Amino acid sequence: MTSPIGSNVLNTVNAGAPAGMASRQSDELRDNFMTLLITQLQNQDPLNPLENNELTSQLAQINTVSGIEQLNKTLDGITSQIGAGQTMQAAGLIGQGVLVPGDRVLLERDAEGQAHATPFGIELAESADNVRVTIVGGDGQVINRYDIGPVSAGVESFTWDGRTREGEGAIPGAYRVRIEALRGEEALSAETLNYAVVGGVTPPDGQGGVRLDLGAIYGQVGLDQVKQIL
Repeated sequence: MTSPIGSNVLNTVNAGAPAGMASRQSDELRDNFMTLLITQLQNQDPLNPLENNELTSQLAQINTVSGIEQLNKTLDGITSQIGAGQTMQAAGLIGQGVLVPGDRVLLERDAEGQAHATPFGIELAESADNVRVTIVGGDGQVINRYDIGPVSAGVESFTWDGRTREGEGAIPGAYRVRIEALRGEEALSAETLNYAVVGGVTPPDGQGGVRLDLGAIYGQVGLDQVKQIL
């Protein structure tokens, strides 16, 4: 026969363990449970003693709680090690150019007046017969539109030559790129990617994984958002 007090303590332990109970509190509850269990054995009714299976069940439950707590500690340690490893790997990307989800293209001119646009990328789940690129200015005006041709499934990077539809050099600044992927007459799903340089790495903070600092324009992105390293 299980005493009401013993059951209450056991229920408290079982309810608290999954929620990440503090080690000290858990130890106290285990001690209380064992004290009450011993008291229960000492004061049980000789005509209706505690069955072996009841005693075994109670001991198994308290041991299960202990095992879960130890497992949680082990998992926390593994998670910390994984986070540290990811941070070290991500640190190797500092100074590297990456393609991440986005639609920005930056056009600059060097000292000799030559135009240079940052790369952009496309991610396709299926191969396309043709991909059409539209470069749009800050005011929504179409600066250029051209066809790339067939593009295979996966991630591909491209570069705009910095010219308008009339063949003139576009004004340096920020532009946006729009992608249309077609297979015959069927429009395919396509994700546009923009280029950015990794300036720093933020380790996991418990709310998320490793994050890459891509500067003021692009902000921070998760390591899993890097589609290609250029």
